[in-house]
Amino acid sequence: MAQSPSLIGRYQILGVVGRGGMGAVYRAFDPGIKRHVAIKAINKSMLDEAELAHVMARFRHEAQAVGRLTHPRIVAIYDYGEDGDHAYIVMELVQGRSLYDHLAQPAAYDVRESGEIIAQLLEALGYCHAEGVIHRDIKPSNILVNSDGRIKLSDFGIAHIESSELTKLGEVLGTPYYMAPEQFMGTEVDHLADLYAVGVIAYELLTGQKPFTGNTANVMRQALNERPRNPSEVKPELGTGFDAVLQKALAKKREERYGSAREFAEAFAAAVAATLARQTAPAAAAAAAAATAPGIARAARLIHAAPQAPVAPEPPPPTLYPAPSRSGRKARLLFVDDEERIVNALKSVFRHGYHVFATTSGQQALDFLKKFPVEVVVSDQRMPEMTGVEMLRQAKELAPQTVRILLTGYSDLAAIVGSINDGEVFRFISKPWDNAEIQRTIAEAASIAFALAEMPPRRDEAAAPVDEALLVVDGNDNVFRAVREVYAGTCKVLYAATLEDALALMKSNRVAVILADIGAGHADTTTMYKLLKQEHPEILTIVMTTASDSEEVIELINQAQIFRFLNKPVNLKILQGHVQAALARYQAFKAQPALAEQQKVRVPERLAASPEAQSLLERIRALGGRWLGSNEKS
Repeated sequence: MAQSPSLIGRYQILGVVGRGGMGAVYRAFDPGIKRHVAIKAINKSMLDEAELAHVMARFRHEAQAVGRLTHPRIVAIYDYGEDGDHAYIVMELVQGRSLYDHLAQPAAYDVRESGEIIAQLLEALGYCHAEGVIHRDIKPSNILVNSDGRIKLSDFGIAHIESSELTKLGEVLGTPYYMAPEQFMGTEVDHLADLYAVGVIAYELLTGQKPFTGNTANVMRQALNERPRNPSEVKPELGTGFDAVLQKALAKKREERYGSAREFAEAFAAAVAATLARQTAPAAAAAAAAATAPGIARAARLIHAAPQAPVAPEPPPPTLYPAPSRSGRKARLLFVDDEERIVNALKSVFRHGYHVFATTSGQQALDFLKKFPVEVVVSDQRMPEMTGVEMLRQAKELAPQTVRILLTGYSDLAAIVGSINDGEVFRFISKPWDNAEIQRTIAEAASIAFALAEMPPRRDEAAAPVDEALLVVDGNDNVFRAVREVYAGTCKVLYAATLEDALALMKSNRVAVILADIGAGHADTTTMYKLLKQEHPEILTIVMTTASDSEEVIELINQAQIFRFLNKPVNLKILQGHVQAALARYQAFKAQPALAEQQKVRVPERLAASPEAQSLLERIRALGGRWLGSNEKS
């Protein structure tokens, strides 16, 4: 076995992740910015001179093409270089194992876990295809699974390029089990081949078997001529919900498959939700599907007239989070989704603890809100004619005291940030959802809606001076100086360059609003704001960020209740509006502390249990009696 180099470029080689015919993937350390990386290196001495220039040109081309992709579900490329012996690509180091390794273990993936993996994979591919990049070699060994269950897609076309130059005559390019019929035929390959491969992986996750098996010749014959068995025939406990979805994904003719990753993702998410509903509450799901309900307006009038009337004789399903009520009245929920299967699944979860209404379009939901009061509105994002974000924005205008939640299987960073900054979204729920998590989120939303109903109307921009401080946490003091000029007469304005400085200032000053660069301080910055919201929910945080990671933004919203987001470089006019809104919200919390208490979050145990988080938590708790109701002076 060849000895590993000690250095490649400036990178210190720490070990071997894997080897191939032309080189290896190394675990390495970048001394310049002090982070661990992965390096995919080609040993140029292993190439014939006749092919060297061409292979190097293709290797560079792939690095440049993939290097422009920035997505949380894609392994990031940091650098490309060549030295005397190697051409190399420097990549994000993923802590975890490949999906291939996981599938080799006896424990199978359940429906919910399979749904999460496929949703993430299709999200990554949807982004790639929109950027004009086709992977061409989607397979479990190219899907890396983090220790927290999130995936990273790797090896964009590089393996294909390597084999196309170095395979022996007569060998089939690619990985036969996951190849679309057109790849076997040698015809044009486009994004639909990637989606076909996802169909194979989905089939394997759900059933524990590949749709076609045997040697290369047998797999090719089956892929070109035979229809795979329905998933329900392989694993009857799945039910038939996935049969049509995966048969369409694995269609022989390209035009009969899903045309986009988004279309595939939505169909698969609906099948997951329907299957989970059937498995967890078969009687409730059957009753919901069979019931011939009256029109939504008539149903609302009937419930309004007799709010305590029983809706079904069967016992309720297990309730993990009790539904809140006010003066004996149940909260009213409105679900909006163009997929009736999703609506039925949601109704089966919530109809025993809430008054549940549903529509299949955004316009129907808005018409309903004009006539009937609702505490919580939950809308799908991807709907024809009107997106969920737009529907919730209009719902806010029609019914400002509702609490609004976005249900989505697809991450759109611009929509997410816009929906938070415009104030229409309280939380995000991902498809497929976890029943315990969605029950907890809806219960919190209903409690907040009841509290809001008891408050007099208040305009966010009508902020009066406050005794507490506005704290700017940023490595650069430019924003601080601008904010100080504007708000010097409204509140005390403090500046901290690091997280340590911020905690020190908060120990001696009561803080109402934090304006924070999430890159300031050190790696624990985002954890700090999650823990802070758990211990001090009255403090509002406005985040300044250059982040392109929609999942990171969603985590900050759901786990830290971030109030607003600002892109860097900061637009001072937009900043002023966000700060005014935050100060006004803080005043509302002071007027009704119970409302602030409803903003309290629960940091996930896996995060809170780390030594770093425990240290931060101790320091936050050491800030002392700073809660809104406290009489203790700073």
